[in-house]
Amino acid sequence: MKKINITVAGAGSGYTPGILLTALNFPDELPVGEIRLYDIDEERLRDMETIMAYLLEKRQEDVKLIATVNPKLAFEGCDFAFTQIRAGGMEMRELDEKIPLKHGLVGQETCGLGGFAYGMRSMKSFKELVGYIQLYAPDAWILNYTNPESIISESVRRFFPEAKIICACDMTIGIEEIIEKSFGYDRKNFISQYYGLNHFGWYREIFDISRGKDILPEIIEKTIAEGYKVDEEELDWQHTWKFLEFLTGQFPSALPNNYLQYYLYPNKKVAEANPNYTRANEIMDGRLKKIKDTVAKIKENRDLDTIDYAGTGHGLYIVQIAISLLQNKNGRFMLIVPNKGAIPNLREDAVVEVPCYVNSRGVEPISLRFDIPDFHKGLMEAQVAAEKLLVDAFVEGSYQRAFEAFTLNQTVPNAEVAKIVLDEFIEANGDMWVDLKK
Repeated sequence: MKKINITVAGAGSGYTPGILLTALNFPDELPVGEIRLYDIDEERLRDMETIMAYLLEKRQEDVKLIATVNPKLAFEGCDFAFTQIRAGGMEMRELDEKIPLKHGLVGQETCGLGGFAYGMRSMKSFKELVGYIQLYAPDAWILNYTNPESIISESVRRFFPEAKIICACDMTIGIEEIIEKSFGYDRKNFISQYYGLNHFGWYREIFDISRGKDILPEIIEKTIAEGYKVDEEELDWQHTWKFLEFLTGQFPSALPNNYLQYYLYPNKKVAEANPNYTRANEIMDGRLKKIKDTVAKIKENRDLDTIDYAGTGHGLYIVQIAISLLQNKNGRFMLIVPNKGAIPNLREDAVVEVPCYVNSRGVEPISLRFDIPDFHKGLMEAQVAAEKLLVDAFVEGSYQRAFEAFTLNQTVPNAEVAKIVLDEFIEANGDMWVDLKK
């Protein structure tokens, strides 16, 4: 079988080893001949080159490794581009979280106004990135993890309607895994019916093929009555799963995505937050420090037995999508796609997250063939409109559209604070945003 070339864009990320080591675990279905690491941050790129070179040698992988800041070298002839860029780096994520918190609003990287600020940066950087891929590898599949995914998907569709891009989020996998661990199910038997937007959705049914029935009612009952069991290595997620138990108890007709906590209870999330030490600070002190420590160990040839990078569930999802494309597996995934009737009573041009089949032709969304409840529809319509206004602001360079988007965001109580935060973000982001004309 022909060897394939994989390019990782945003390769300086701490997720890179997990994704690539997972890909290399499937040599028969995904025969990788060349890995290319691409990042505009050369220091982080060289750190990851050091780590990946060590890991490939340790595993005795017969794979060529290239690390480059040159987009032509990165993308020309590649078969898959795994994209996970973070425009502005962790430093700007910190501001995304802390600026809203300063004004009593949700501070989170993909939700609320921090997510919109990140979205404006991401659209600008991602447009440039997709332009390079279209120029040097127009037939390559772009498998995207870059957030905020609904906004990214919408903007790519407007600028590059023919781009071969699949936007995926593995949060639904995380939810199904905690259900599996907590209550003794085998998620390999799940056929899940889920609908929503990225980080904004609900499970309507989880059909268990081993039992021949929908087990969602008993999952909801167990979630409320028993709660989730969190492994020691997942203790930093403990509060998230506790809040999901609370959310499910408040709205027990469906199982919500845990990110809905930021939209339904923004007051609680603000009250819990430390405005001086946010998730960005945790990552700087954790995942980013680990990269530097690992590089030092490799260069100094010490404590090599403590280097613990391995394949991950986060990596497995996107690798399985690549395999389904390459091998025509017709696998079923939750993906972010234009609605076009998949949710019948939601606007056609919404960007939704629904079950899809993936095969050699690409993505085939599954029509749900039922109207979603008014409560969910109302929440989604407002969020869709806010996201579309943000993309309009980016495309048109319009301050007014950005102001409208910030005002409509469901974590924002009034237009006055929306304008204050928007103006602060404009100043903080500078030329990382497009110029918004008043």
